[in-house]
Amino acid sequence: MTIQLSTAARNAACDGVVDLLDTGTVEIRTGVRPANPAAAATGTILGTFTLPNPAFGAASVGVATANAITGVTASGTGTASWFRAYRSAGNGSGAVIDGDVATSGADMTIQNTSVNSGQALTITAWTHTQPE
Repeated sequence: MTIQLSTAARNAACDGVVDLLDTGTVEIRTGVRPANPAAAATGTILGTFTLPNPAFGAASVGVATANAITGVTASGTGTASWFRAYRSAGNGSGAVIDGDVATSGADMTIQNTSVNSGQALTITAWTHTQPE
C-alpha cells in the first residue's frame, strides 16, 4: 500500500512547493523532458517568463493555480513540449518543477505550441497538483 495524505497535508505540501517559485522564472522548451528537475535541461528555450509574487494562489484539495503571468516575446523557434520552473535567487535558486506543455490537457497550457522567435508567447493556465 502507498502512503496517503489528508487534504490539509496535501494543501500544505502543495503550497510549500509553489511558494518556492515566488518571483522565480519558468522556461518553455522543446524536446524531451528530462527525468527530473535535477537533470540537465534539454532542448531549446522558446521563452522565459518571470513569475509574480505570489506565483500561485493557495492550494485547495491539493491543487494550486498559477496567478496571472505576463506574456513574453518568444526567443526561440520550435515545438513547445515541456517547461522548467526555477526559484528566484532570493529563494535559493535552482530548478523546482518540470512539466508538460500543450494547448490543453497538460500541466501547463499555452496558446500555441508551434512557436516562432519574435511572436507573443502566453501561458494560459498552469496548475500544480500534490498527489494524495
